[in-house]
Amino acid sequence: MEIREIFAQNLKAARKAKGISQEELAHRAGIDRTYVGALERCRYAVSIDVADRLAVVLETEVWRLLQPKD
Repeated sequence: MEIREIFAQNLKAARKAKGISQEELAHRAGIDRTYVGALERCRYAVSIDVADRLAVVLETEVWRLLQPKD
């Protein structure tokens, strides 16, 4: 599995675990909602800065969003 797919799956799972919508996550992270959706569908590669902002909102560490599930 590619790193973008791993990030996409982990981002979506973390967002759902927090019970927030793509729109709310985007708003809190200061990015566009369509960008969050595109990240969750592997349409774009995320920058390290945006990954950090998303991790902060999701109250996790960036490396956890990149960690493959066993």
